[in-house]
Amino acid sequence: MSYSVGQVSGFAGVSVRTLHHYDKAGLLSPTDRTPAGYRLYSDADLARLQQILFYRELGFSLEEIGAIMADPEANALGHLRERHRLLKEQIAKLNKLVEVAEHALEVRQTGVELTPLERFEVFGEVTFDLSYATDAHLKWGHSEGHRQSMARAAAHTKEDWRQIMAEAAGWRQRLIAAYDADAAPGSDEAMALAEEHRDHISRWFTPCPPQMHCRIADDYVEDARAFALVVPPHEQRTGLAPFLRAAIHANAERDRVQ
Repeated sequence: MSYSVGQVSGFAGVSVRTLHHYDKAGLLSPTDRTPAGYRLYSDADLARLQQILFYRELGFSLEEIGAIMADPEANALGHLRERHRLLKEQIAKLNKLVEVAEHALEVRQTGVELTPLERFEVFGEVTFDLSYATDAHLKWGHSEGHRQSMARAAAHTKEDWRQIMAEAAGWRQRLIAAYDADAAPGSDEAMALAEEHRDHISRWFTPCPPQMHCRIADDYVEDARAFALVVPPHEQRTGLAPFLRAAIHANAERDRVQ
């Protein structure tokens, strides 16, 4: 059976101009023509077009497709393996771009109104751990405490954030030192660090009663991204997040019984 160029265009979802181009390139020359000179494609031509479109979808150039189809047994497998490798590389790059785009969206949701340079100057590598902001917004966004925290974060100046991060860094060093020295989570030292952390949240973001502090501490164990906002990954120790959680819960229990 024969098909006109218009029919093939409709079947294959390609333009008539593209079919003419494939003909000129020697990739797909119609088997026959009408007495008036119009192209007529056979079933075999349609099968060849399907192969061409398959390779085009994979990103092969017309020259590469021509080489493959000139000797498909010798060329197809090697070309497909190479294309598979390149596609995996492209997927990895695109996934990275998706992460960057998501990160940019997530950072905006923190409410921190700083320029990109100021963010880098103030937060350093901690900036890269702010992906937790999106899930936190979904989880806590309905609460007054979360809304207040976001509003206060948005109002902080660059110098405020410098002070916040300096306080956090000093506290973090003392936390790690206590953990490395095998302090017990229920010790006065560990609970004092827990109380200092709670006070830091209350002063800079939102009132943080002990029960709320415990819920925050639970997230540190359940979600590595949450703990990374407190202790950057390169400073973390195995067991440090559970240690901090236990200290916060012990501090809350002491507050409850007093």
